Amino acid sequence: MIAATLLALLTLAAPQGSDSVPARALSRADLEAWLDGFLPYAMRRGDVAGAVVAVVKDGQVLLQKGYGMADRARSVPIDAERTLFRPGSIAKLITWTAVMQLVEQGKLDLDRDINDYLDFPIPARGGAPVTLRHLMTHTPGFEETLKGLMADDPAVLPALDEYLKQWIPTRIFAPGTVPAYSNYGVSLAGHVVARVSGESFDDYLDRHIFIPLGMEHSTFRQPLPDRLKDDMSKGYQLGSGPEKLYELIGPAPAGSMASTAADMTRFMIAHLQEGAYDSVRILRPETVRLMQGTAAPLIPPLNGMLLGFYQRNVDGRRIIGHDGDTQYFHSLLSLFPEDRIGIFFSVNSMGKEGAAGPIRTALLENFIARYLPSPRVRAQVDSATAAEHARILAGRYQSSRRSESSFLSLLGLAGQLQVLATDSGTISVPALTGIDGQPKRWQEVEPFVWREVGGSERLAAKVDDGRVTMWSVDEVSPFIVFQPVEWWRSGSWLLPAFAISLVLLALTLVAWPVGAIARRRYRAAPTVVGTDARALRVLRLAALAILATVVAWVITIQPIGSNLAAFTAARDPWIRMLRVWTAVALAAGLVAALWNASRMWRGERSRFTRVWSVAQIGAALTILWVGVAFHLAGFGVNY
Repeated sequence: MIAATLLALLTLAAPQGSDSVPARALSRADLEAWLDGFLPYAMRRGDVAGAVVAVVKDGQVLLQKGYGMADRARSVPIDAERTLFRPGSIAKLITWTAVMQLVEQGKLDLDRDINDYLDFPIPARGGAPVTLRHLMTHTPGFEETLKGLMADDPAVLPALDEYLKQWIPTRIFAPGTVPAYSNYGVSLAGHVVARVSGESFDDYLDRHIFIPLGMEHSTFRQPLPDRLKDDMSKGYQLGSGPEKLYELIGPAPAGSMASTAADMTRFMIAHLQEGAYDSVRILRPETVRLMQGTAAPLIPPLNGMLLGFYQRNVDGRRIIGHDGDTQYFHSLLSLFPEDRIGIFFSVNSMGKEGAAGPIRTALLENFIARYLPSPRVRAQVDSATAAEHARILAGRYQSSRRSESSFLSLLGLAGQLQVLATDSGTISVPALTGIDGQPKRWQEVEPFVWREVGGSERLAAKVDDGRVTMWSVDEVSPFIVFQPVEWWRSGSWLLPAFAISLVLLALTLVAWPVGAIARRRYRAAPTVVGTDARALRVLRLAALAILATVVAWVITIQPIGSNLAAFTAARDPWIRMLRVWTAVALAAGLVAALWNASRMWRGERSRFTRVWSVAQIGAALTILWVGVAFHLAGFGVNY
């Protein structure tokens, strides 16, 4: 497996898990030798076309180097100075820097109602308005959105204000209460920057960040300006596969940036030097300290959200930064403020088995273990307490980054996480796997705080009156938590019930031609005639309609895993038609099942026939419940 190979590569670093780990001196020669041994092999194994790494230290570029190809068809190698990558959500740090520039000028207030800066209203929830502080900490309470997130045709890419105004996502949490990652919220802040500054968002970034820092190969503009097109790396699903179209981002301030590793070193140095790069200052020192100040995590002691930056703690060492992902480019930017070190890394391919993720994780963990190791704290609660707390945490949970008002909520049903308590008193979450592809296990080290066995990641829960209200892990804790699932939408019973219901309807449908063939072969008379036969025939037609509806939804949702650009306004007619058809088909299915059962319970019918007719009612009712509760049935096209 790719992941297992990368796990082995981790062992090339300094030993992990010991109480005292000697650090290597961070020098260009040692860094380059390590990267040259690690990256080319990992990229070949993972089928990744190209990668770039840049490391800064003490205000200087220590190393910037490209690996592999920017364009395989033309054999163009990666050039760290000139090749542009798509850093994805790392772009948010640029947007937040722009916001803080206007804050320090007194033009924006982090705690003022966002509506004071907008030309359209954002409704309050729970009596509290949304503020810029909420947007910067991913706590405005917006549900997840998908339509218009990406496009591959500039003609269908909406302008920023159009994207924001076409639909305001439902607020599923009161502001400031639950972290839920929101691209819409970041784009809202970008729109505020444009309105308050009197410049377009792109012009503002050029004049106040990119040009002052000398980031000549960086832009948020879409499509890419002609002067940069020749230097843009191609994006790939597999490095050995065909190149993909340039990804266009609907919520542009949240991730439309294209940049080089060399340009990103300038941005990193500016933030490591309290806003200064050479003789240029983009932020005052006190503003940078405010941005990078002490985090206030909702679930101590997990990683917290700063003003725009994620804060991570690895064995007591503070790291701030951001990860970034488009469909094909996968990146990280990590700053070690106390060590005055920064690292930027990006690949231009997803790779086999999603290899980009393990490579990115291995690179950062290996870098820390090699150059910035810290003594590992060894602690553990008693076995009886650990077993009791594991039992309390065990259950089924849903991500706070979810949709609740559209058909995307169905993904939340499929994506629920189950926490298991093991016999040894540890906990396991089967859906959360390590770099070796195996489920991670956590050992409790403090009350309701667990540490990954053999790793450094922590998991912690917030418990009120003996009940878990939320939990998270270091990797996502700044912007996502997991909450208990309500019984009526729990996949523990609903997913098996849904699957069984589909099987029952499929068997009813298959019995139609099978029965007809058997009767013809053996010249047998039909056992169901007249009105009873019509009721059964209607039920079978309804079963066919329901099964066809399920297949249509699978085909409709499938591109989420491969082509997000498919979800644009151009799909609205199909989505509307499918949702209306779903409502009709599922309701008709229940009516047909009820009619059939009413006929089968009349006269002399076998017990099996009667029970089977009741099972059909249950199947139709279950599928109708899924269609209604998860918004497959309806009229709207916002999602």
